[in-house]
Amino acid sequence: MHEKIKPNWLSEIVRRFSVFVYTINGWTAVQDNPPPRKAVIIAAPHTSNWDFLYFFGLTNKLKINSYWIGKDTLFKWPWGGMMRRLGGIPVDRSKSNNMVEAMVREFDRRDDFLLTIPPEGTRDGGKQWRTGFYYIALKAKVPLIIGLMDYRKKTGGLGPSFMPSGDYSADMKKLSAFYHSVTPKYPEKAMRDIISTDPEMPANALKEGESS
Repeated sequence: MHEKIKPNWLSEIVRRFSVFVYTINGWTAVQDNPPPRKAVIIAAPHTSNWDFLYFFGLTNKLKINSYWIGKDTLFKWPWGGMMRRLGGIPVDRSKSNNMVEAMVREFDRRDDFLLTIPPEGTRDGGKQWRTGFYYIALKAKVPLIIGLMDYRKKTGGLGPSFMPSGDYSADMKKLSAFYHSVTPKYPEKAMRDIISTDPEMPANALKEGESS
């Protein structure tokens, strides 16, 4: 993985523009408590490309330095440096990299690391959340923070946080009622069944820490 890259004038303009877009569209930032130095932020619901832009504006509005995972193709010249300055961490999806273990190592070696992951993974809808975000937090021994974008209330922010217990189904029940009260941009595309039928860590969790 890559060392922390300092922002430059261009990345600061992009960050400020994201806050402008977030604000001018009528959004209000909410935050239960200041985040800890290390945590996994759950970015949900995720039904539109606008979710990323608004959530990026939200984190900058709250002055939160959050990281995100993206396809390595997004980090090629000439935009690679910019993507890294904006918090991006490139991954190669063509290889069978264990993303859970890779992200755990990132948590181990960093003093400050807030990693944002959309557990729904795609914007095409589906039955269940992917579980990589949960096992990253569990193995790294960091809390999960409820992140949200509620399009009905036009509020986005960071809600409650909790430490994963290792009982996936029980922990997801804590999240289920909360996220069912949040209105996504496209409700018909949202994955409403948060709790997996198989709470054990799945074989395909190797890449489930990735965003799309």
